[in-house]
Amino acid sequence: MRLTSLDVFRGIAIAGMILVNQAGVADQVYPFLKHAEWHGCTLADLVFPFFLFIVGGAMTFSLSKYAEGNRPTAAVYRRILRRAAILFALGLLLNGFWNYDVSTIRIMGVLQRISLAYLLAALIVLKVPRKGQWVLAALVLIGYWVAMSFIPVPDFGAGVLTREGNFGAYIDRLIIGTAHLYKGDNFNSMGDPEGLFSTLPAVVTVLTGYFTVDWIRTQAVHSRTSIGLVLFGIACLAAGWAWGLAFPINKKLWTSSFVLFTTGGALLLLAACYEVMEVRKFRRWGKPFEVMGLNAIFAFVASVLLIKILAKTHVGTGETAPTTYNWIYENVFLSWAGAMNASLLFAIVTLLFWWAVLYAMYRQKWFLKI
Repeated sequence: MRLTSLDVFRGIAIAGMILVNQAGVADQVYPFLKHAEWHGCTLADLVFPFFLFIVGGAMTFSLSKYAEGNRPTAAVYRRILRRAAILFALGLLLNGFWNYDVSTIRIMGVLQRISLAYLLAALIVLKVPRKGQWVLAALVLIGYWVAMSFIPVPDFGAGVLTREGNFGAYIDRLIIGTAHLYKGDNFNSMGDPEGLFSTLPAVVTVLTGYFTVDWIRTQAVHSRTSIGLVLFGIACLAAGWAWGLAFPINKKLWTSSFVLFTTGGALLLLAACYEVMEVRKFRRWGKPFEVMGLNAIFAFVASVLLIKILAKTHVGTGETAPTTYNWIYENVFLSWAGAMNASLLFAIVTLLFWWAVLYAMYRQKWFLKI
């Protein structure tokens, strides 16, 4: 059973990622388009976990049949490894673009996190019984909280949740090295530090999407299903907020409270999409997002590459020549709209541009799958 609401949900997530990435290049941005500086959660902080959530949801259709006693073949595992490897390689492509330096290239990033979280979640679905999957997800969240809160870090102590002093950063430095973690735009709006250790709770974000869509598939297409999603969503929001009092909600650390809180938000958005698209059959409004959701990875990779090109090329010559991004920003938008409106409008125009590209691909039935 194909659920249009899932493609619409994915399209909303990727549209949010394009908006946030494009707007984040500017110095002055509306708060809802900026990531939280450290603790806390803004609308911008929701788009990446929402995308991971729907990655798990999509896994339901490809992997659930193997969770019912039908043992996966070696080809299934090769397909999973191949997809994860391609995503990781695309992430390195984006991180290194366009002056590639193996000694300093940042290893982790958005696509790398998607790659590893997808890979580990898929292996858990294939290898661990259903009840065990739930238990393992809970243990990962609890174990991550214990490690981050109670294991001492040399020179910092235990429970220090600063950028350098947290236990996850310490583990990442041991495994990857400082140059590969902190070089370049690691802490700006486009490139939050998707560390290796903090990818573990991100696996749970993927699993929550898998659990959710697998549950939806067993339910009748009815408002009761939407209500169930809303109730679960509210419960996760409340649990995440409560846990956040002891273990702060933090996207950059991908804290356990952040997982629960953003899963709650994802459930509420999915409930709205499901009710409107599947139950009430009002599908025309969601078509633009469905178009984006069907080529989501292409949209993300291409949009980030364009941002990097705009930020690294210049209009004119000499040391004072503005970057292409700044030239467009200042001459097309800033000159009449004001700084914050200019960054928003630039982001909206960029989103519309990519929608037009994706719509052309949709009309030609070009769906790029990994």
